[in-house]
Amino acid sequence: MTETWVYAIPLRTRFRGITVREGMLIQGPRGWGEFCPFTEYDDAEARRWLATAVEQATVGWPAPVRDRIPVNCIVPAVDPSQAFKIAVGSGCSTAKVKVADHRQSLGEDVARVEAVRDALGPNGKIRVDANAAWDVDTAVVHIRALDRAANGLEYVEQPCKSTAELAAVRRRVNVRIAVDESIRRAENPLEVVVSGAADIAIIKCTPLGGVRKALRVAEATGLPCVVSSALETSVGLSAQLALAGALPQLDFACGLGTLSLLTGDVVETPLVPVDGFLPVPTQPPRPVFTAFEASPGRAAWWRDRYTRVSA
Repeated sequence: MTETWVYAIPLRTRFRGITVREGMLIQGPRGWGEFCPFTEYDDAEARRWLATAVEQATVGWPAPVRDRIPVNCIVPAVDPSQAFKIAVGSGCSTAKVKVADHRQSLGEDVARVEAVRDALGPNGKIRVDANAAWDVDTAVVHIRALDRAANGLEYVEQPCKSTAELAAVRRRVNVRIAVDESIRRAENPLEVVVSGAADIAIIKCTPLGGVRKALRVAEATGLPCVVSSALETSVGLSAQLALAGALPQLDFACGLGTLSLLTGDVVETPLVPVDGFLPVPTQPPRPVFTAFEASPGRAAWWRDRYTRVSA
């Protein structure tokens, strides 16, 4: 590696409990990679994130089988009027709506989903993401209510934490269950398949260790896959698009329209969807170092982390 650069980009709305997205860009012979594990992740988990950046910067990606990817828009935990504006303005026909932002959120979640249905019309598709916030009984009640509000959910993503809970919910509802954390943070990503806990696999190459590793995981699950972002800049997002482009089959829109959550980017032409699609890149975009440079203290924190994880 020849050069590193640390960024800090404010978010438009609090997301995953953070208001600023930080990460490190790493240069190699094939271009730039992005190392951006969330700050609460330990060094052992961060190793896979670094492996993705190294693959991107040193060896590149497998050849794609398609040249563009359908994507969903992201609707954070905002009020209904703002949710409506986000969905209408996105140009996407599929929306992923964040729910379960707090313990008593059901009424707010229902109103948000109803607003998104109004925005997308009867033919739009709505999926919700609970980020493993519910127990089994709560999940069943909330999923049924949200399914009614959406006039049919496409799926619900990670309603509960454990594989056993996911399997129990799946037996009790008529909405497809998609799993995210149970794959990307598991010691054995295939446990959810063996346990009958999922209908759809959410695949993120960034925390799985690269495009090639993610393709092997996707194949082993035997499930339809949705490629989703880990809230990267366009540099890291290009690897996720490379994964989506290389999957043999892609039945659902992917969760890669996440740059709308950031107030800026590190490239001249951000990977923002046009008419609900993103192009599949052949190489990572080159960053243009701008006003989003991290403070000296945060840059030192990231360089220290990079040194530890590299070792």
